Amino acid sequence: MNNDNILICRCEDLTRGDILRCIEQGYCTIDEIKRVTRAGMGPCQGRTCRMLIAQELSRVYNVPVEDVLMPTFRPPVKPITLGMLADAYEEKEAGK
Repeated sequence: MNNDNILICRCEDLTRGDILRCIEQGYCTIDEIKRVTRAGMGPCQGRTCRMLIAQELSRVYNVPVEDVLMPTFRPPVKPITLGMLADAYEEKEAGK
């Protein structure tokens, strides 16, 4: 079985082979891989693939997975609807 076909990021349909090609091209952090592939930018926001990518970086660079730099997180840290944002705005405006 070819392990390169294992799905790493289900949201963006990225395989282990896709991630390894990024690493071969010199991308060495999860943030860099995220920027070129959109890994971790789907509906799960990396909850599924972030650790899998970290494990691949750990294996390739022969460092403990704990030493792999985790990506930056920007609010909101969990998916929200535009309606929730609109409601928050309306509540803020009503309180003025």
